Amino acid sequence: MLESRKSIAVLALSAVGLATYIGYEGWSSTAAPPVRGDVPTYGFGTTRNASGQPLKGGEKITPDEAVKLALRDVQVHEGALKRCLEGVSLTQGEYDAYVSLELNTGGVCASSIPAKLRAGDFAAACKTILDFGHFCVKPKVRINGRLKCPPGALVELPGLIKRRQQEYRMCMGEPDA
Repeated sequence: MLESRKSIAVLALSAVGLATYIGYEGWSSTAAPPVRGDVPTYGFGTTRNASGQPLKGGEKITPDEAVKLALRDVQVHEGALKRCLEGVSLTQGEYDAYVSLELNTGGVCASSIPAKLRAGDFAAACKTILDFGHFCVKPKVRINGRLKCPPGALVELPGLIKRRQQEYRMCMGEPDA
């Protein structure tokens, strides 16, 4: 049976979506960049402390605090998605995949995904998730008025490629996603 689409206004990250996100982020009690060139994270991928300030390397967190901050981050990123995808209907799997991607990159709304969804090209929107499998190891620079990764600084990360493939399968409603 095909999963039905629902208004984004009534969707919320499912337990499967949250478990997928947390599984990929992993756990760390001490703030440190997960990869060279990235910002420090702790808990389950959180980049900001309870006061909303960017983390500094070495800051500590307890598991209970990490869960609270992860739920705060979900709420913030779901809100951003709901604003930029207002009027769009998605399946739960699509929604979970886009929330996971947004939590990890903050880039869903600035990508081609919203336009593809509005055009009804759901498969192409899901496929765009695979374009997020690279990481910029140097600070972004302005190129033609937009912040972009400088030439030669974009690297493919195997773990990120695997994560994007999982999010893509979730988005497409494939089993074991």
